[in-house]
Amino acid sequence: MSASSRFHRAVVTGGGGFLGSYVCEQLLAAGVEVVAIDNFSTGHWSYIEHLVSDPRFSLVEADVSEGIEVSGPVDLVLHMASPASIPEFYRLPIETMLVGGTGTYHGLRLAHRHGARFVLTSTSEVYGDPLRHPQDEEYWGNVNPIGPRSVYDEAKRYAEALTTAYAKQHGLSVGIARIFNSYGPRMRPDGRVICGFVAQAVDGLPLEIHGDGSQTRSPCYAEDTARGILAIAESEYGLPVNIGNTQEISIKDLALLVCEVAGAPPALKYIEADADDPRQRCPDISRAKRELGWQPRVPLREGLRRTVEAARRERQARDPESPFIPGPGTQREEER
Repeated sequence: MSASSRFHRAVVTGGGGFLGSYVCEQLLAAGVEVVAIDNFSTGHWSYIEHLVSDPRFSLVEADVSEGIEVSGPVDLVLHMASPASIPEFYRLPIETMLVGGTGTYHGLRLAHRHGARFVLTSTSEVYGDPLRHPQDEEYWGNVNPIGPRSVYDEAKRYAEALTTAYAKQHGLSVGIARIFNSYGPRMRPDGRVICGFVAQAVDGLPLEIHGDGSQTRSPCYAEDTARGILAIAESEYGLPVNIGNTQEISIKDLALLVCEVAGAPPALKYIEADADDPRQRCPDISRAKRELGWQPRVPLREGLRRTVEAARRERQARDPESPFIPGPGTQREEER
């Protein structure tokens, strides 16, 4: 089933955010009318400026924690609004809790009023610093409820509980996506490991590694993540589903790979580790394959190539005097 055959009009909270913009893009490509809601506390206009000329796209600037009102029919609500990086939820701790709590409730009520399907974008952070590896959806996690990451971790855990409870009480059709380490063009470098590495490599700076670099992640390209979220939306599956890539890599090796792809010297700088930083992060995506027929398509090296190329173009746009220096395998648009 395609999104265009099931849905006609979708509401995307956090539609002006990094992942939200990819989801809006894919919905529009499938012929779905999109209402994006965002207060741009962490999103950015540049993420969606290429969408505003589409007559099927509309933007509402609002804080979903204060309520959601959308006129006209709605048959899909995707709740994606939330700070999602360490600097963001350090800066906005209360807002992070509220958007996971009251924001989720308002999204559920909107879906209920319209008889729409509701999909929550949760996170691999619900597993905390996991004691099970890889992480499957049956694992309950190892989370510090009052640590520096707790406002985000617990907001998402609460949002999952609230979504599940609302579905049971009101018979609402819901889905839950547990997202693992998405990356790609458009993502700001602050607080995001891959895009931070890419920005540093493009600028000719040493790549900063928190801790000793032995901790692992499983990066998933943003287009693949968005496809996974929409696969959940298109299904009737109601339990949490991991959406991520099983290509696990250490932070140190990831930094060296970014340097290689960018054609930059392998200069690394080790700094203080983040508190409660998970030591291992890798999804078991058996459920996604079985229930949704979904799996990632973009290999890490290719995703990094696209991300590096986009970062170089953004750098050149900011500073036209800066030469465009293609990395290995990169082609300028006019050469394609």
